[in-house]
Amino acid sequence: MANLILASSSPRRRELLQQLGLTFEILSPDIDETVLVNESITDYVCRLAETKAQTVLIRRPHATVLAADTSLVFNDQIIGKPESKQHAFEIWSLLSEQVHEVLTGICVATAVSCQTKVVRTRVEFQKLSLDDMERYWATGEPLGKAGAYAIQGIAAQYVTRIEGSYSNVVGLPLHETVQLLKAVKALN
Repeated sequence: MANLILASSSPRRRELLQQLGLTFEILSPDIDETVLVNESITDYVCRLAETKAQTVLIRRPHATVLAADTSLVFNDQIIGKPESKQHAFEIWSLLSEQVHEVLTGICVATAVSCQTKVVRTRVEFQKLSLDDMERYWATGEPLGKAGAYAIQGIAAQYVTRIEGSYSNVVGLPLHETVQLLKAVKALN
């Protein structure tokens, strides 16, 4: 396989990619992640994944670059990381007994090819009580997580249903990632 670079500082993406048994290095690009006026969430995650990949490819033109961007979406709004305990409780109140989506834009770029795909996963939460929220906040797990939860951790107990890729919710849809790597001939 060509020299593979993961254009991300996410430990979850690193762990997921390691599950595939691939050898890769990490170069994390610093890009502006501002949502553009009238930009759809699908276009947003695609644009960020492509921008990350192209930014790293400029520095390493002979590499195969894998980049991704994940957003948690509820009622057509991106739900980011909690800024405080109160903010986390507000997020969980929105997600309680509701279905939200996780969208990941994936991009695999080389000097001669750039393949992008968006993966959507629907996640449903149980009704979250104030006690549930207090206990979960006390674990520290929600900090730094979009939607204030980590499906691969303690929050799994609150998920009643998932439709689509589990690894997408963690941060990198593995099946689709492998398909893109094959499409640019980075994998056999």
